[in-house]
Amino acid sequence: MSVLDRATLEESTLADLHAIASELSIDGYRRLRKGDLINTIIAKQAGEELPAASTPAETAATEEGGAGEDEEGSAGRRRRGRRGGRGRAGTRGGAEPDGGEDAGDTREAAAAEPAGREPAGKKSAAPAGKEETPELVEGVVELLPNGSGFVRVSPPEPSDADVYISAAQVKRCELVNGDRVTGPRRAPHRSERFASLVRIDTVNGRPAEELADRGRFDDLAAEFPSTRFELGSSDPTLKAVEFLTPFGRGSRVTITGGTWAGKSHLLRQLGELLSQREDLSVFVALAGVRPEELSEWSEAPVKPGAAVSFAASAEAQDNAVEVVVDQARRLAARGSDAVVLIDTLDGLHPLSARRALAAARKLRDGGSLTVIATSSKPLGGETTVIALDATLAVSGRYPAVDLLASGTMRPELLVGVKGAQAIAKERVKAAK
Repeated sequence: MSVLDRATLEESTLADLHAIASELSIDGYRRLRKGDLINTIIAKQAGEELPAASTPAETAATEEGGAGEDEEGSAGRRRRGRRGGRGRAGTRGGAEPDGGEDAGDTREAAAAEPAGREPAGKKSAAPAGKEETPELVEGVVELLPNGSGFVRVSPPEPSDADVYISAAQVKRCELVNGDRVTGPRRAPHRSERFASLVRIDTVNGRPAEELADRGRFDDLAAEFPSTRFELGSSDPTLKAVEFLTPFGRGSRVTITGGTWAGKSHLLRQLGELLSQREDLSVFVALAGVRPEELSEWSEAPVKPGAAVSFAASAEAQDNAVEVVVDQARRLAARGSDAVVLIDTLDGLHPLSARRALAAARKLRDGGSLTVIATSSKPLGGETTVIALDATLAVSGRYPAVDLLASGTMRPELLVGVKGAQAIAKERVKAAK
């Protein structure tokens, strides 16, 4: 276990401090106030003689408040509110002493427990003096509005095996929804319903310590895409896209055209091909599509991370795209290659649409984020525009690519100088 400094410990919740003390084999740590516990942990890490424990009378002031149960109860209220519109559940007060991070969280009692389940408050504590060996857990992160979250071991549905993540851990590792994390867990104590994560070892397969050294996504240097995506399809439109409007890792791509030009169909085709690559993380955001297309996308190899139909408000469409793009940005900043497919940008606020497209880039010393989005017309700032001809598509003449309206910036970086010259010749032919 790495040495933790005082600032880090003071930012941690009491539950996290108890987990650390347990791992350090500190006797009687549950009887210590938060300040005394921090001093004890620091002394233990330094190999110094431990200070005397506080008196048993202080025990009541330091009992954990079952944060895991309370947070999940809050999430449960939100889910019930969305599904059935129930009224607000009753709460009871309770905050950690010493300014704990979870102080002021609302508490949901028996209403949060399914019928027939033993109330969490009646769970017995682990036998005194018996130290538990932390069990490793792996799952997908789901964040809550207050900054804490859960590791969903069987995503996307919650289960009793899920593990609570404190807000301090979320902040330290800059976790987002969809991150896959691993780390040791400890069993729930007293009134807690869920186990808690002791620490985060890996995020998306990479060591957490390594990721902490990375800079902010927007501060990392970017460069033009230079690694082309080879599609390898016999479909005439896909072949035209690959050789005449190439794009690569880090490209900003819009698929444009009028109604019935086949924009959504081409986007699904690209998604199916790109999802077959093991070195890519592919995300889908549906914002403003037809209800029938929601069903089609749900049966595709890559399930949508967020989806709303064209009946949703512009704000709802903005949020659907933003959530998915944020996940991909985090992966790219950590050195991975991600692709976000967006259908469509037309219903978003103009600023939100530009932000989503502008997120795409190839990081000079890291990963890449490629955005491929449908739109009725180019937004500006694209590195590749794939323009489809609705007249050709409706009449069944393929490839339905309008070559004169399409193009790629700096194509020589993707296909070489000879390839760029060949594309230019085809454009001249199309102009005649």
